[in-house]
Amino acid sequence: MTDRSDVKACVGEREPDPSDSLRTFGAVVQALREHAGFSRVEFGTLVRYSKYTVESVELGRRMPDERFVERAEEALGNTGALRKAAGHLTRGEPGLAAWFRRWARLEKVAVSLCTYECRLVPGLLQSEGYMRALCEEDIPPLSDDALETTVRARIERQQLLRERPNTTFDFIVEEAVFMRRLGGIEVTRDLIDHVLAAVAPRNVTLQIMPANAEHHACMAGPIQLLETPEGSWRGYSEGQENGRLIADPKQVSRLHMRYARLRSQALPPKGSVGLLERIRGAL
Repeated sequence: MTDRSDVKACVGEREPDPSDSLRTFGAVVQALREHAGFSRVEFGTLVRYSKYTVESVELGRRMPDERFVERAEEALGNTGALRKAAGHLTRGEPGLAAWFRRWARLEKVAVSLCTYECRLVPGLLQSEGYMRALCEEDIPPLSDDALETTVRARIERQQLLRERPNTTFDFIVEEAVFMRRLGGIEVTRDLIDHVLAAVAPRNVTLQIMPANAEHHACMAGPIQLLETPEGSWRGYSEGQENGRLIADPKQVSRLHMRYARLRSQALPPKGSVGLLERIRGAL
């Protein structure tokens, strides 16, 4: 989650955000239903669910229960396809915003990850106290369960830094992000200590963009880039309530050029660590 993205992921009594598996299962149900010549009302009568439930399942908005799957199988020919497909259904990753999940899955197999952030400390580097401070600032307020789910999801995502020593992680973060005392001085001290420990391994680098920099290549906003095992690159752009996976080579190339120029403008890793230590000492 860089990020504000996973802060927005709440799990309440609402139906789950559609996952790829839910959409795929729903599309299969709809195709089989239409092939059999049933309307949603007629099919709902056969499986003893309302047409609205049938619609929700077909659109990937609702997790079908076992009774729905069994009755749908019987009504649509007993091929076993729906029973087998139902075994692979997931609601998506709890605690991650729906628009961020595709990027989060790509992160797990990436050989290189590059992040520039100007709003807050990137999710992979956040301390738990900082995570909680972010969640507590969310509007509308998160429920206690949603807050805990979000924090757990972000902590689990940070396992990437420990479990992928052959993946390179490069971060560029604005100095102002560390100057903002979100959650108070103790939370900020703990955050900086956490970041310093997180960037200590050889495969992780942090560069700080100084507040007095006269040149800046990324005034358009945050950037995330990753390299897949096949050697292709993807980008990710995020705003309020949305995120966009970028695969177009020309767009990704432009992001690459901006990130590369920004690396030359930011403090080097050793100088960045020194600046963080000075900020920590002044708290």
